Amino acid sequence: MAAPAARKAPVPAGLSADALLEIYYYLRLTRSLEERLVNLYRQSKVIGGLYCSLGQEGQSVASAYALQPGDILSPLIRNVGSMLVMGATPVDLLRQYMARGTGPSRGRDTNVHFADLEKGYLGNISHLGDMVPVTAGMALSFKLRGQRRVGLVHVGDGASSTGAFHEGMNFAAVHRVPLVVIIEHNGYAYSTPTSRQTAVERLAEKAKAYGVPAETVDGNDVFPVYESTQRAVERARRGEGVTLIEVVTYRRKGHAEHDDQRYQPKEEREHWARLDPIDRYQRRLVAEGWTEEAGLQAVDHRVTAELDAAVATAESEPLPHGDSALAAVLADPPEAESPAAGSVGGDGAG
Repeated sequence: MAAPAARKAPVPAGLSADALLEIYYYLRLTRSLEERLVNLYRQSKVIGGLYCSLGQEGQSVASAYALQPGDILSPLIRNVGSMLVMGATPVDLLRQYMARGTGPSRGRDTNVHFADLEKGYLGNISHLGDMVPVTAGMALSFKLRGQRRVGLVHVGDGASSTGAFHEGMNFAAVHRVPLVVIIEHNGYAYSTPTSRQTAVERLAEKAKAYGVPAETVDGNDVFPVYESTQRAVERARRGEGVTLIEVVTYRRKGHAEHDDQRYQPKEEREHWARLDPIDRYQRRLVAEGWTEEAGLQAVDHRVTAELDAAVATAESEPLPHGDSALAAVLADPPEAESPAAGSVGGDGAG
């Protein structure tokens, strides 16, 4: 008689088995895409800085996965995973980092400084904390229009000490806008340890000043991040206002690729490497019987093939022509404009 099949554990948080594999796909895609970008950076093919999310991919993917079509997400420089979940493509992210004329900003800017409101992500600006009031304003517009849409904004632990964060949180709380604010407590604001820039031990404590609920969750465990964000999103959608979520994680690389991390103790990095969010998620999928190693390997092969094609495409495309800087400056650009065109409006006038 054949041995009975291993019994699967109940899938948590109302997720399906297919959803669990899809989350794994986004986790693997995020890390592998950033690994490709590191290689391109070292070949001087990335223009400007490169900011990687090694060790933080779990919270980016899990939080965005709790949103629905029509919601808006404002990412930070280390939230490529969130953008991929919302519909950004690897080839567009590669074009953007490589400043290609075919990219979302046509080479005008790099990294994640671009938006696609139809897909649901709002390009961030470099001033830390400033996207809290911006996203709060968008969420207020949802409320005024009677739309059941939600805004989600990521900030870092350093940004939670800025005036813009305070103003945005206070405004959002007073007007009870449908907003979720996620503080990524990753240990450092550039090179400044969290303990040197704020006196509270848990950043979620800051929510008390605004009269809004807050949670602290393990940012390296996909499931509690998803469940916490889902609760906050549902609360916002019901008209109950803002929720602050502190995800405790760690930035296992420097602030950017040019940062040698000398301020981060080696033992600290090794400790957090053992808590890698993708490794933990992968082990649990197999241990609970939700998938097998072969299923994960199939996802890995899919990601490799997609990135091979995306890198080849981005590398083959041109940098922007100088005169294309005149295009798309106005709100209603001429229809005949082209990223590589030598004129604006098609008649040679500039």
